[in-house]
Amino acid sequence: MLRKGANPMILFKPSSAMRLSPCANTTSMSSGSGSLLWFRKGLRIHDNPALEVASRGASHLYPVFVIDPHFMEPDPNSSAPGSSRAGLNRIKFLLECLVDLDLNLKNLGSRLLILKGDPAEVVIRCLKELCFEYDTEPYYQALDVKVKNFALAAGIEVFSPVSHTLFNPTDIIEKNGGKPPLSYQSFVKLAGEPPSSLSTVYSSLPPVGNLGSCDISEVPTIRDLGYGDAEQDEFSPFKGGESEALKRLDECMKDKKWVANFEKPKGNPSAFLKPATTVLSPYLKFGCLSPRYFYQSIQDVYKSMPKHTLPPVSLIGQLLWREFFYTAAFGTPNFDRMKGNRICKQIPWKDDDKLLEAWREARTGFPWIDAIMVQLRKWGWMHHLARHSVACFLTRGDLFVHWEKGRDVFERLLIDSDWAINNGNWMWLSCSSFFYQYNRIYSPTTFGKKYDPNGDYIRHFLPVLKDMPREYIYEPWTAPKSIQTKANCIIGKDYPMPGQFDLLGYCQFHWLSTMSHIYRSCCVLYTKMDFFSLDEYCLEVVFL
Repeated sequence: MLRKGANPMILFKPSSAMRLSPCANTTSMSSGSGSLLWFRKGLRIHDNPALEVASRGASHLYPVFVIDPHFMEPDPNSSAPGSSRAGLNRIKFLLECLVDLDLNLKNLGSRLLILKGDPAEVVIRCLKELCFEYDTEPYYQALDVKVKNFALAAGIEVFSPVSHTLFNPTDIIEKNGGKPPLSYQSFVKLAGEPPSSLSTVYSSLPPVGNLGSCDISEVPTIRDLGYGDAEQDEFSPFKGGESEALKRLDECMKDKKWVANFEKPKGNPSAFLKPATTVLSPYLKFGCLSPRYFYQSIQDVYKSMPKHTLPPVSLIGQLLWREFFYTAAFGTPNFDRMKGNRICKQIPWKDDDKLLEAWREARTGFPWIDAIMVQLRKWGWMHHLARHSVACFLTRGDLFVHWEKGRDVFERLLIDSDWAINNGNWMWLSCSSFFYQYNRIYSPTTFGKKYDPNGDYIRHFLPVLKDMPREYIYEPWTAPKSIQTKANCIIGKDYPMPGQFDLLGYCQFHWLSTMSHIYRSCCVLYTKMDFFSLDEYCLEVVFL
């Protein structure tokens, strides 16, 4: 049963573990009976409070992951390979995380048990005693309600350690008078120092016990899920799993000077052979890397260096941006939409499926924008400034298409897609919330040129333009016909002419006027909400 004095609402806040007995006799956590650990995120052994609690005193441990067909199985109607909710890159990354977790568990005398079906139904039907990391996303909130209600009715103990974030968003919101802080600086002042990570080192784990009639399988392959070999011509170069996360973290931390001098917004968005960031965001998203362990690793480097950058631009600062968005999302109803969202400006975005499709399918005719969208489709990842470029272009910068439409594309295709961060950044880049300098626009023709004047990034992801001379690579429609012919790329035939966009800047002028009017009309309302007490660093946000 619930511990005396425990608050059921707090027990299901950002990182929690639950125990329940849906199949047989209910027993207490300390009775030495079997424990079942429900992995969702938190796909790791290190710094995993749910694992530590689940294995403590248990005679048997059942580590379980539930394959949700809606999340994993092919959707033939999707615009890119994958399910209705996730692109094939993210599904593949998740499977790699599960294979690695299974191997790490086997090294400790256990194994990962794969079940398939609706997670709530599967858990309630099959699991005897459960621990799982709690999640703030609405999908998991609804899922947890079902499981929690069953647990309460059955008199089952619930335990909720925080491990997917540095801080418990509930605590931050309570410190701020019941509302989430809406500026980074106010969040940092409230948050303080995070708790240390667990130092538990396992030599072994309790063995898996009798599985009864539960339909257990191994981690499936892409083919097992129904995907063919030709679904996608190129996959993400980033491999999933805790082992890969710790290896990548170790490689980053070895370069102490780079860690100490890390500073956003500096960084090259066109660097693809060796990305200019840590590329640890996918591992944080799936919980392959503990944010507390990451935080401590950075602090250890700082201690050995005479000086280092500070938040919000430092590497620690990026982790705190993540916490800021998690807290804002958790404390804001309807955070993932414009309507009913008290912190989101009500902007009359265009509903133009043709413009959205051209952007999504990399057919805008602007090579910098299209190359980024190709990288998104092929790799499921791109540099944060590249994300900024295409998000600004779709919304306030050029097309004035609703940020929710772009959010949905990122949500499905990114391997590091994170509900709170994705929605927060789309509101930010569209100047719907958090960031208010709507006249600061990423140019689709000159921004990328600052970092990559030869256009190597464009040539890689848009090979149709690989022979275009550098003076035309960002604006190929300006090349004389003879140059286009020599480059084997006729604009309007081999590569789109950006005809649906006004190259003279009328669109930008029109939409900037619209944004100006909206801001003037909303100024009094948002000032009352302390909405404009934001930071000068607003443009550079948390894509690690």
